[in-house]
Amino acid sequence: MTYIVTESCIKCKYTDCVEVCPVDCFHEGPNFLVIDPDECIDCTLCVPECPVNAIYSEDDLPEDQEQFIALNAELSPLWPVISEMKPAPADAKEWEDVPNKLEHLER
Repeated sequence: MTYIVTESCIKCKYTDCVEVCPVDCFHEGPNFLVIDPDECIDCTLCVPECPVNAIYSEDDLPEDQEQFIALNAELSPLWPVISEMKPAPADAKEWEDVPNKLEHLER
């Protein structure tokens, strides 16, 4: 089992989660974070740190977010590791409750 970053993170990209990760499994894209499934040790530390509840265990993933399992696995080798908190995008608050943001994902 691994943890998965889901759609809620798109365009918000809060990085509170990355500082608590003991194995640096987060990777940063232009407007989204992903978790490397091969690096994640299932410690759960990141889950309560996410202000938009975008991180789920693979076992608890909502059905409408299942495509993010493959997306995290696909993008993590392509994007650089992030291990320190950065400021959120200036418009992050505006995107927090917006549904169906997958079309806004920048690769």
